[in-house]
Amino acid sequence: MLDSVPGARWRCLIDGRSGSGKTELGKSIAAAWPTVQLLKLDDFYPGWDGLDAASAMIPSILTELRWQEWDWVLDAPGPWHELDADRPIVIEGVGALSRASSPIVDHRIWVELDDAARKVRALKRDGASYAPHWERWARQELRFIARENPQALADEVLDGNDVARWFKNR
Repeated sequence: MLDSVPGARWRCLIDGRSGSGKTELGKSIAAAWPTVQLLKLDDFYPGWDGLDAASAMIPSILTELRWQEWDWVLDAPGPWHELDADRPIVIEGVGALSRASSPIVDHRIWVELDDAARKVRALKRDGASYAPHWERWARQELRFIARENPQALADEVLDGNDVARWFKNR
């Protein structure tokens, strides 16, 4: 758990299954600490089968300080974005926390929520665009979790029902 506002070169990964509360936590961190650069893996998964590919990008993003957006409409790579080395970086998304990314960051968070609640949240958030891909994505999540065990790599495991509690404990 963090005891204070993160330093300029602080790096944090937030992982958890779809609909668990990662995005809400990431947005809360960025709102509380405006210098934070928040990256959402949703912005660079290369399509509906891209969980592993996006996860593999994290180490290079954190070392090269640049990332390429995925254009979901064109189903093709989009523009490049630069990161400021002297500002904190938070990356949130399924696949953020892996054995390759864990050693190069300062803080690791796993967000946990039961399957039924996750599905309700995710489909409410993304609706018809996500519904046909729910099972396909869930299979990728399960393979990733079995291989990488991100929860075991985490410094903290948070209840997705109340990610705001993370700030109350600061």
